[in-house]
Amino acid sequence: MNFQEGEIFAIDKPLGWTSFDVVGKLRWEMCKRLGIKKLKVGHAGTLDPLATGVVVVCTGKKTKQIEALQNHVKEYVATLQLGATTPSFDLEKPIDAYYPTAHINRAKIDETLSQFKGEIWQVPPVFSAVKVDGKRAYTAARKGDEIELKPKLLVIDEIEVLMFDAETMQLTLRIVCSKGTYIRALARDIGFALQSGAHLIDLRRTRVGDFSIDDCVDMEQFILNIKSMN
Repeated sequence: MNFQEGEIFAIDKPLGWTSFDVVGKLRWEMCKRLGIKKLKVGHAGTLDPLATGVVVVCTGKKTKQIEALQNHVKEYVATLQLGATTPSFDLEKPIDAYYPTAHINRAKIDETLSQFKGEIWQVPPVFSAVKVDGKRAYTAARKGDEIELKPKLLVIDEIEVLMFDAETMQLTLRIVCSKGTYIRALARDIGFALQSGAHLIDLRRTRVGDFSIDDCVDMEQFILNIKSMN
């Protein structure tokens, strides 16, 4: 691979890593192997630390394609815990409230999810990288400051139930959506629409445009591949 000229490839992001961590580690390994000090490396779409899956990485001249790649549709497999909420809408923060779930069944779920197909308006999570007055929203949120984020128009192309456990109240969905969709916020909104609450307990991005999870390379394996380059 010619990283200086430009490459595009997909990494299966490990749990706990930020997308920035992935780019930083790969850049360091590439520069070390090539004996250079600088190399353009970027990713085409942020993935939360608590999520795993497809992160498209571009190097060299191919970084010019990042914006176009970011606009591609994305596919996720998400597991929601119904009946409880957290301030971050995922497991980053502890549960702050519990809600009734006895009225929730598969029929109600199917009826509710139909509301989320097509164009929807979504308010991003306060614990997110959205900028407010030039600063990241999560910076203010972690200080305890109150901030108001404006809703954004998104498109949910597909949303389907892969699993629903009525005993644990856990719901697993496959979601195909447009750029800028926060699956954590979607979990929040689905919980509200079910007249209950919900938060995300597992998220895996399975596709970005033409790159699927099957096209991804394990992070550790890719680093070994860099080190063994001729």
